[in-house]
Parts: sequence; C-alpha cells; structure tokens
Amino acid sequence: MSSFPFEFVLFGLTLLCVALFHRHALAVALAGLAAITLYKLVFTDFHGMPGWYGLSWHLEEEWVLLTNLLALLVGFTVLSRHFEESQLPNLLPRILPDDWKAGLALLAMVFVLSSFLDNIAAAMIGATLASAVYRRRVHLGFLAAIVAAANAGGAGSVVGDTTTAMMWLHGVSPLDLLHAYIPALAAFAVFAIPAARQQHALMPIEKGREPGVHIDWPRLVIVLTILTCATSANVYANTLPEESANAFPYIGATMIGVILFLTPWRRPDWAVIPGAVKRSVFLLSLVLAASMMPVDGLPAASVQTTFGLGFVSAVFDNIPLTKLALEQGDYDWGALAYAVGFGGSMMWFGSSAGVAVSNLLPEARSVGQWLRHCWHVAVGYVVGFLVLLLALGWHPTPAH
Repeated sequence: MSSFPFEFVLFGLTLLCVALFHRHALAVALAGLAAITLYKLVFTDFHGMPGWYGLSWHLEEEWVLLTNLLALLVGFTVLSRHFEESQLPNLLPRILPDDWKAGLALLAMVFVLSSFLDNIAAAMIGATLASAVYRRRVHLGFLAAIVAAANAGGAGSVVGDTTTAMMWLHGVSPLDLLHAYIPALAAFAVFAIPAARQQHALMPIEKGREPGVHIDWPRLVIVLTILTCATSANVYANTLPEESANAFPYIGATMIGVILFLTPWRRPDWAVIPGAVKRSVFLLSLVLAASMMPVDGLPAASVQTTFGLGFVSAVFDNIPLTKLALEQGDYDWGALAYAVGFGGSMMWFGSSAGVAVSNLLPEARSVGQWLRHCWHVAVGYVVGFLVLLLALGWHPTPAH
C-alpha cells in the first residue's frame, strides 16, 4: 500500500495555518508554497518531471491560468468600484419593504448581483447596504446570509465566482455550470427567511432619505462593456486549438485592456489596486501550490466526494480545492461549483466573499459565533445538494 503523499500534509498545514493566522495569511501562503516547492525539488517530481526542469515545465503549464486569474481578480475589484460609484446601490434601499421582508429582498438583490458581478463585490455591496439601512447593527446570521447569497448567486455563473471562473478558464463550458442554480435557489429558500427574521428582530429597517442621488450611467456602461468583452474573449479562446488557447491569457488581457481603454471616459478608483493585488497573490500562491499536488492520491470524483468538499471548503479555502478537482477531472461541474462555492459560506474564512465582508465588519471573525448564529446556512447547503441529486442526479464530464 503506497504511503499518503507528503505534499498533501504540507498543503493541509498551509491551509490550517491560513485559518489560524488569518492576519498573516499572505506570508503563510507564500511560506507554504515555498515549502512544497522545495520538497518536490529535493524529494519527488512535478507530475513525472524532476528537479528544476520539472519546476520550469510546471510553471510554463500554469502561467496562463495564473495570469488570467490575477487579471480577473484585480479587474473585478476595479469593476465593482465602478458599479458602486455609479450610485445605483444607493437607490436600491428605496424599493425595499418595511418589515422583515426587507432583509429577504436585500438578500435576493445580492443573489442576483452575484450572477453577473463577482461574488466578492456583491457581498461587499450587500454588507454596505445592510450597514446603512440597519444603522450598523447587522446580525451575524444576516451577515452570513449575505455571504451565502453572494456565493449562491455566483455558483452557476462563470463571472460570479472565482471558482467558476477557474473552471471556465480550464475549459469547462458555462452551460455545464448552469444547473448549479438549482441547489443554490433551494439553499436560498432555506437560509434567507430565518436570516431576514434574525435581522428584523435585532434592528428593523431604516431606509432613510438620500436626496440628490443621480445614476452615473457611463460607469454602468463601462461595467457591462468589461463583462461583455471578457466573455467574448473566453468564447474566442475556447474556439482555438488547445496549444494556442494555452499560449496567451486572452481573457485577462482583454479585461485589463478594456479597463485602461475606457479610463479617459471614467477614471477607475486606482486606490483599490494594491489591496486587490495582495489578495490575488495570496489566492494565486494557494492555487499554484494546489497544482503541484499528486491528484492520483485523491479520492475518486463521486457524489460523496463532492458533497464532502462542501464541508471541507468551509474550513479550507475553496480556490485550491477547485484547482485540485480540475486537475483530477470527471466531476459534475455544476454540483462541484455549488459545493465548493456555497459550502465555503458555512465559515467566515471559507470563501473570498466571507473574508472580504469580515474585513468590512470585523465582528464576523468569530468561529464560535458564526456556528451559533449561522446554522441556517449549513442546513441550506445540505438541502440544496439533496435537491440537486433528486432533480438531476450525477452527470460527470471531463474538463479540457
């Protein structure tokens, strides 16, 4: 019987330390990547190729994906700021109901926003709106529901979540992800009403009045243009032969190029770039480390494995989990997108949206309180997964 690959031990320790020392997450991730790389250089190989030659080959295989991800993560941050500065979010509270259904409507807005806007941006917009209309007294259960709504809304959209964007970049068809909305909607039906009632019991809605708010339509046009061009670039890249598609980061280059081209029309908020780059380097270091794992040592892709990955993603970041699954292949990609995307909502550090919201509202950084007040998110995950299996079953397809 072969021994358990030590790379997974190093990788697991890295993820555990990220969870325990989240204030130093970037340093921990980089240290973990360095340890894994050194171990493979000295004691093993890179998917059959040893030493520095193997490392060079591996980086050559991964640089397009990593570059695309970096450009998308930074680009989505700029795009979300364009959306916020369009003033449209400031008008949304005016249409909310006056009772507990206001919270339900706000969560639904976050769900819809995340389907075409990055889930991090949707969660931050939702948390900002909640803080405004509830006079900064936001229940932790409702805050978790905002994160869950953002992750659920992005589960079936290739532009709605970093994990689905990774699948998209890896050759998974957007159509193979759409059925993730079946469990996502079922989960939303479970957690949204209890969360809205939690919030209403703590602090009823206070809409307030914001006179003089005017929509900046050019910024909304810029948001739509960026999304359209990025989608078109991906469609084009997927029509190319594999060797050509893997030779250049078409999607990331298109997104950054369009942002720069439209800068004279409306200047982006460049101040968000340093933070976005730092968060991106953290995630990319985990993705690169995950790409070095020997996937033949993982459990075979199955319904049980996918269901379990949802709970694993609550404590280990879902980005590297997605990378490992893509390397392994033969998953039902819609089921996986739901599991790793929504499953991360069960803990504040399980998804990028949760980490972003906790940076905005630091009181969210409590494992015990999150488990106590956010039970409806875990129940929603289980119900959603069961609904998916009953409705469609399990239909694995390979990535390309």
